[in-house]
Amino acid sequence: MEALALQSPVVPVPAASAIPLDAVARAAKGDARAFEELYRAHLPRVHSLVRRMTAGRDADELTQDVFVRLWQKIGSFRGDSSFSTWLHRLAVNVVIERFRTDQVRRKRLHDGENIFEMLPAPAQTRDLGMDFEAALEKLPDGAREIFVLHDVEGYKHHEIATLLEISAGTSKAQLHRARMMLRKHLK
Repeated sequence: MEALALQSPVVPVPAASAIPLDAVARAAKGDARAFEELYRAHLPRVHSLVRRMTAGRDADELTQDVFVRLWQKIGSFRGDSSFSTWLHRLAVNVVIERFRTDQVRRKRLHDGENIFEMLPAPAQTRDLGMDFEAALEKLPDGAREIFVLHDVEGYKHHEIATLLEISAGTSKAQLHRARMMLRKHLK
């Protein structure tokens, strides 16, 4: 399979709902054009999810990893859910797998009273969206990961606990910590 570039020439991007139903089946049989249709339709949402979960670090590379994994696993799509739901879960799993294997990220859960002191003073801008993105990037990896999975993507604490191999209590504590750190940064 040729690597598909994240930045492509000006080609209209079809909405995921506009993809023919048989595109998944054709891609599963090795049809590169059908796979490219799926790639172009789902790239923006997958990249956005990966970027939020990783605070932008290696987002392009991880997004490509998601689509490589999709190419490898598309034959296992059974149609029990919508394709976009299945792909979303695949993307979350790829990001979580990266967190698990990356030794530097093993220190993602910070403890101690001074955790809130680690945050720099909030930057004063008028664009709350940019402030939020900047604040999200400053969270420790584990707190950000749980915040995105719970508050942005809608996962429940027991689902996050299973995905990250932590307890539901740890998930709740990290979510609280993330919210407090965001609140302090966004004052």
